[in-house]
Amino acid sequence: MLIRHTPDLTDNDVTPKEIYLRRREIMAAGIGFGLGLAGAGAQAAQVTGKLNAKRTFWTNETPTDLEAVTGYNNFYEFGTDKLEPVKYASALTTRPWTVKLDGDCAKPQTVDIETLLKGALEERIYRLRCVEGWSMVIPWIGIPLAEVIKRAEPLSKAKYMAFETALRPKEMRGVSDRILQWPYVEGLRMDEAMNPLALLAVGLYGDLLPNQNGAPIRLVVPWKYGFKSIKSIVRISFTTREPPTSWNRYAPNEYGFYSNVNPQVDHPRWSQATERRIGEFKRRPTLMFNGYADNVAHLYAGMDLKKYY
Repeated sequence: MLIRHTPDLTDNDVTPKEIYLRRREIMAAGIGFGLGLAGAGAQAAQVTGKLNAKRTFWTNETPTDLEAVTGYNNFYEFGTDKLEPVKYASALTTRPWTVKLDGDCAKPQTVDIETLLKGALEERIYRLRCVEGWSMVIPWIGIPLAEVIKRAEPLSKAKYMAFETALRPKEMRGVSDRILQWPYVEGLRMDEAMNPLALLAVGLYGDLLPNQNGAPIRLVVPWKYGFKSIKSIVRISFTTREPPTSWNRYAPNEYGFYSNVNPQVDHPRWSQATERRIGEFKRRPTLMFNGYADNVAHLYAGMDLKKYY
């Protein structure tokens, strides 16, 4: 099994940030595409704070260095270059912050981020696979998505969940570029959202999320390509119909609603059979469902995964 469950660990058994601060190693190895971090600029200013969490799932693979995870990001609201989010995301105000739960549910409500932080947090060390062909291993801290879903008591007719990112043109310089229709939106089928692996992350490496990584709260669905893990969430809605998603709107022939990691289904413009782990030079085989098939394959039993890509 690639995922382990360890309920006997204490709240202080969260991965220490310090073990990932290996600057010399990452600068020597690069970050997978020949891009060092020396030119990335200063770390974005942000709300910081140590989080206590119980480790519940982890992979046996070595986590990616902190500087790569926080310095090499896709967050188009702050620019299309990988090194732009760390430069410009400090403009995003993450306090106060609320998430609206609405739609087909019995208890629509608005939840404050501080309320969520007071709950029982878990550390999950997950693989992250980008649709572009690179990958990382990240120790996230968060709340199981299923726990937040239960707060709103979705109605039986709710078959999907829609997620929405904040839209703040004065703080998000990248939204002036119309490459995508803003705000960024994503969606899951309800049974996907209720899967134990689905996480609403509020931190990584033991601290609160950096702005460039989706502060103060983002989705993490580790068996899907990274763009499904929507950042800086302000709204979660329950719906009877499949919701629109940003990259599917942009190029429906390239980015399907499901976007499960699948080495047998190539992107129209490149192969998905292999990936490059950030910090490594050799490519490695891509795993079906990013290695989480034992946990999620049953969700897609009987489906043609080339049609429902």
